[in-house]
Amino acid sequence: MLKTLLASSLVALAATLSTVSAGVPGQTGALISATEYCIFLPPEYGGGIAENEDHAIAFCNKDIASAPKAKILPAGFIKSVHFVRNTQKDWVQITGRIDRTKYGLKNSDGGGQYDIKAPRGASYAGYKYFVELVEPDKNTYCLRACKEKRDCNTGKSTYGCEGVLGKGFDYS
Repeated sequence: MLKTLLASSLVALAATLSTVSAGVPGQTGALISATEYCIFLPPEYGGGIAENEDHAIAFCNKDIASAPKAKILPAGFIKSVHFVRNTQKDWVQITGRIDRTKYGLKNSDGGGQYDIKAPRGASYAGYKYFVELVEPDKNTYCLRACKEKRDCNTGKSTYGCEGVLGKGFDYS
């Protein structure tokens, strides 16, 4: 009897957890090209980047089938996109400039990092790892989606985009 009760409780708990994570909108982003991409942002207009580390959701430049329930980026928020695909190491990245005012981000917001640990349940379609920084005070962002953990450096968030992705990328 106890085994049956415990087993049914575990099944109910697993079902609840899968429903909770599946019901969170915008937890999958996509990074396909310079014309098809998503980035994570706070769920509410004007929210702080770091303060919403656990609650950020995907925003895409248009509807992308591999990013279900993602919102659409505000018009004019992304000012530039520089796309790179590294076929030898199997990663893709975008870097560029934003206009923080289009989503109400503060010029005093030093930004923060989103990755596979936060927001909870976040991922990029086709990639096991990702690391993204949004820096409203500099009006910049960077994102890399990777097949291998070593190519997505999540341990240097306070170093900014150059510290995480390395030098030599383009913000133009």
